[in-house]
Amino acid sequence: MDIITLIGLVAAFLTTASSIPQVIKTIKLKETRDISFWMWSLLSAGIFLWLIYGISKNDLPIILANGISMFLVLTVLSLKIKYK
Repeated sequence: MDIITLIGLVAAFLTTASSIPQVIKTIKLKETRDISFWMWSLLSAGIFLWLIYGISKNDLPIILANGISMFLVLTVLSLKIKYK
């Protein structure tokens, strides 16, 4: 693995991990009043497009980061709908 791929994987991990605290807090508190539905919806659309791009380029860091991020963002959105 070259250094650029390693940097990409670390960046992918860090940006993907940024959604984890929100998922945990939302599950724990069952409170979504302060979560913006439209912000998370737009984020999911962007992540979906990044995922398509990563697949088309066969770029592992982009595929992994955005695949996991999509799961986390959809989790937040579904909890937003559930606890509305």
